Amino acid sequence: MALIKEKDREVLAKEFEKINMPVKILVFTGGDECEYCKETLEIATELKALSQKLAVENYDIQKNKDVAQKYGIDKTPAIVLECAERRAIFYGIPAGYEFTTLIEDIIEISQDRPVLYDKTREMLTKVDKDVHIMVFVTPTCPYCPAAVRTAHKFAFENRRIRAEMIEASEFPELAEKYAVFSVPKVVINNDVEFEGAYPEEQFAEQVLLAIGKNI
Repeated sequence: MALIKEKDREVLAKEFEKINMPVKILVFTGGDECEYCKETLEIATELKALSQKLAVENYDIQKNKDVAQKYGIDKTPAIVLECAERRAIFYGIPAGYEFTTLIEDIIEISQDRPVLYDKTREMLTKVDKDVHIMVFVTPTCPYCPAAVRTAHKFAFENRRIRAEMIEASEFPELAEKYAVFSVPKVVINNDVEFEGAYPEEQFAEQVLLAIGKNI
């Protein structure tokens, strides 16, 4: 039984006409007790059928350690969207509100540049060190997609930035480690953290703060 309903597939196929450059969807599965690996791969496979510009690659995190290491993947299920050396990372099944995030990311990563304010772009040019952004979410959180989308846009704009969506309930030990009591919660370089979906300029300020840059 398909996970994406027929009427939704028709809408998505129309949306995917906006895809510009080809996008790879890398799905990492396997590992111990991966509850949603099968469903995550199924979602990617069903999406691939809706556009000739989408390709899906499936890797077992244990059998394909070299590929997992290349992309820095250490948990499953994981999805990496890749296009023109830009990447967006999802840890956990992109369900609920985060399914929309996945769709919007697929379209945006295929464009020449992400949609950002000029002021934000200017701020992101100051990022000259590696930045790691983790955005903790849950599928039922209506505010989480905005935080994830902003983080991923930053990664599309500046390759020094790595942005990950992490589904908190699927990775409870990680959520506990970072004291995730409400979502979205954003952690930058294990140093700066905040809760809520900040506007992009305010989010960018936190990124610069994490690398010791003046705003």
